[in-house]
Amino acid sequence: MRRARQAAVLTQREVAVRMEWSPSKLLRIESGEVGISVNDLRALLAVYGVADRQLVDTLLELARGSRRMPYAEYRDVFSKEFIQFLALEASASVCRYFNNLQVPRLLQTEEYARAIAESSVGGRLDETHERMLEAQMSRQDLLQADEGPQVDCVLDEAVLHRQVGGRRVMRAQLLRIAELCDHPRVRIGVIPFSLGVYPGLQGSFTLFEFVADGMPDSLYLENPGGEFVSSTALAETGPYLERFWQLEDLSIRQEVGELVQRLAQRIDAGADDLAALLRE
Repeated sequence: MRRARQAAVLTQREVAVRMEWSPSKLLRIESGEVGISVNDLRALLAVYGVADRQLVDTLLELARGSRRMPYAEYRDVFSKEFIQFLALEASASVCRYFNNLQVPRLLQTEEYARAIAESSVGGRLDETHERMLEAQMSRQDLLQADEGPQVDCVLDEAVLHRQVGGRRVMRAQLLRIAELCDHPRVRIGVIPFSLGVYPGLQGSFTLFEFVADGMPDSLYLENPGGEFVSSTALAETGPYLERFWQLEDLSIRQEVGELVQRLAQRIDAGADDLAALLRE
């Protein structure tokens, strides 16, 4: 909405006067702190001179969806930036995740996610962190939606070997990944250890793509503190999209489900890792 206002060469004050809003209301809408009703959005798009029917319909649908999404109730436990991340994830047509440390959150079992959360806080989760976990698991409703996004994931093989939560939890997580390999809108690739050094060792990233014309791809990088750095600038999203395609080409994509199932079966017999070598 900020880009549409700027394209119309209007200041925030001018728009607020025309809409008979307080300036703070427009500021909160543009920053993503509050949603916007369908009627207000129609009027705002008219002020901005946005007439493209496909774009208008898409934005109106996003406005309707934003009022249905449960994430607004988690504003007291998540940052504004992360709420925006969740909203974009829910409205994207394609979600692309590259992870070299852990299973993407959209694919995690609750026990796997809980083990990571407990590790980050150093013990049992308090009420706030329980709600954060609840919100994370609700994100997976996207996988069950009739018109949910295409989900493309590329994982470093290390993600499949790191026993988060212990053998039982990891075995269940691997079986969940194997199950999702049969999902019609989920594609999973694995970068094998044998590849050695490859583009992507620098860190995980997420890309969202949208159907609507005029809505640029969004790039998210998660820093060590769990905070997201985002960008919609083509100069930044473009190279990461090219990197993702390169990672897809480098990854094992055929029979990943079967391979992960076999790995899950081997966990009970002892993992092929340094700990196993030390025991020999």
